[in-house]
Amino acid sequence: MRNIRLIVSYDGTDFSGWQYQPDARTVQGVVEQALGVILAGPVRIGGAGRTDAGVHALGQAAGFRTSSHIQCPDLFRGLNALLPADVRVLYVEEVPDSFDVRRSAILRIYRYLIFTGPVMSPFMCRYAWHIPAPLQTGAMNRAGSLLVGTRDFASFACSQDETTSTVRQVVSFRVRETGGVIQIEIAANAFLRHMVRSIVGTIVDVGRGKTSVEDFGEIIGACDRGRAGTTAPPQGLYLVEVCYP
Repeated sequence: MRNIRLIVSYDGTDFSGWQYQPDARTVQGVVEQALGVILAGPVRIGGAGRTDAGVHALGQAAGFRTSSHIQCPDLFRGLNALLPADVRVLYVEEVPDSFDVRRSAILRIYRYLIFTGPVMSPFMCRYAWHIPAPLQTGAMNRAGSLLVGTRDFASFACSQDETTSTVRQVVSFRVRETGGVIQIEIAANAFLRHMVRSIVGTIVDVGRGKTSVEDFGEIIGACDRGRAGTTAPPQGLYLVEVCYP
């Protein structure tokens, strides 16, 4: 059996998330359907992360095993010919048998976009959170630096998260603003469900001056979701890259 890795990019607006659902349109579902046509049989793929409904990806990693001899360049061309316009495969490669698209990942990078102009552009409403007021990005950066390290992120965990541990290692956090668009980028070894959006919602309160940097540190240490802010809407979130050794 060959082990194949894909890098997939998608606009998540019209999807009910990455993970397959029998009665909903999902990214995993449409990619599996296209692979089934090319490989003449059902294929089940795994993803490095399960993005929620409305969340986008610049570089989601996915993998599957096949006994087919179809070469990677032909899989690449065939998939992009069959996939809908809001999903594209950027790369196809054969990887060692020991490679696991989820367990072999060492880092995941997410980006969140906020538009702070007074009127939301109709060309951005599907791709950013509109907050029509300036935010204090310096304070947001200082608060975000408190996230870096290995710690318990229970304060930012969704109640529906099925993982047994809420400890994660955040490697970097950065906020920057260009032309009225704020980019929040966070990298970690792994993320809890809704973790990035919960962090963004809470750190926006810091940017608004509602929560101090010191209070943000206390929220992290409380390990209590009730202490954190709202969960930011999904359309501003992007899975940028999944990194491997």
